[in-house]
Amino acid sequence: MKITPDEFLADYIHQANTHSFDAVAPRIDEAAVFWFSSGSHRGLDEIRAAFERTWSFIHNEQYWLEGVEWLTRDAASATCIYTFHWRGSIDGVSREGSGRGTTIMVNDGMQWRVVHEHLSAHP
Repeated sequence: MKITPDEFLADYIHQANTHSFDAVAPRIDEAAVFWFSSGSHRGLDEIRAAFERTWSFIHNEQYWLEGVEWLTRDAASATCIYTFHWRGSIDGVSREGSGRGTTIMVNDGMQWRVVHEHLSAHP
């Protein structure tokens, strides 16, 4: 069953909220490059380490997107920008934040995968 980029993105975020990188990994290309405030992360091993570091630091984190705007969307690739939000606990204190994001995904004819994600603070 083929899914749309919108459906893929929703599932990707849902899987990220499981806090299991094994659930997220099949949705990320092996050669992906992610840019976070913590640095640049290339390939699944580095991206796994970045996700797991965040999950160990922000307990019970919930992550969601608002204002998703598709810049490109066709059968082979899709690019969107959005505002991301997170909420969780750091050292027992409830915290939350938000920023800007970009996700680029490709479809190999069988499934979508993220090839690039860039999350940063608001200017």
